[in-house]
Amino acid sequence: MSDAANNYVYILGALTDAGPVTYVGWTTDLDARLARHNAGAGAKSTRGKVWILLYAERCASKSEAMSREQHLKRDKPFRARLRATCLAA
Repeated sequence: MSDAANNYVYILGALTDAGPVTYVGWTTDLDARLARHNAGAGAKSTRGKVWILLYAERCASKSEAMSREQHLKRDKPFRARLRATCLAA
């Protein structure tokens, strides 16, 4: 399989006592990564929450996925719109 088929940037959402939150990351396997986050094996900030996949996009390379991840982390209006979907889910 080509490198392009295995790089994704994603945004997860979870409901907390303080309200909905999002997490941005990149991976080569969306299903496995979501399972790891929900099993408490993800980043420290994701532990103890039930995450759902709100957004994902395929990237041409690892470096593009990492660059897109940084862009999405700074895109507060986009993430705020996605957080609203957590409330509807």
